[in-house]
Amino acid sequence: MASTADFRNGLVMRYEGALYQIVYFQHVKPGKGGAFVRTKLKNILTGAVIERTFRAGERIEDVRLERRPLQYLYNSGGIYYFMDLDTFEQHPVSGQIVEGQVRFLKENTVVDALFHEGQILLIELPNFIELEVRDTDPGLRGDTATGGTKPATLETGAVVQVPLFVNRGDRIRVDTRTEQYLERA
Repeated sequence: MASTADFRNGLVMRYEGALYQIVYFQHVKPGKGGAFVRTKLKNILTGAVIERTFRAGERIEDVRLERRPLQYLYNSGGIYYFMDLDTFEQHPVSGQIVEGQVRFLKENTVVDALFHEGQILLIELPNFIELEVRDTDPGLRGDTATGGTKPATLETGAVVQVPLFVNRGDRIRVDTRTEQYLERA
């Protein structure tokens, strides 16, 4: 059991019979009355986000997750296959679990998988990933007085804004959390 003092972004807990991950929390101490904690909770299985308020000190059931590195192999029919780097066992994962991260997922990428009772609940991409620019408009020298940007399609199909000097075939580093260009690789 944990209390509201243990809340942090990413904490997984059992609430109303389902597993939820804390997306956002804020401790509030009003001038009158008791303190409380406002939260946004994401249902791990459905992806639905709900807002709940807990009294300060309220006890919740936290869930311990096992984190293991997996290597992405391929997808087939909406199922994504990952290999455990220790046991070489393959784990099929539904597209629902990796839905928001597919745009930056390429073959042989090592990701962190969070397991609960032998089942994969979450896939976490590395914070930074290097991808090749497949398509972008040519940028001409002197196009702008200040740093301008243009859309670029990456090898995984993701579209990010890049500076004008980036060309087709360049390898760039992208922050997967903010989905923004960082630098040329």
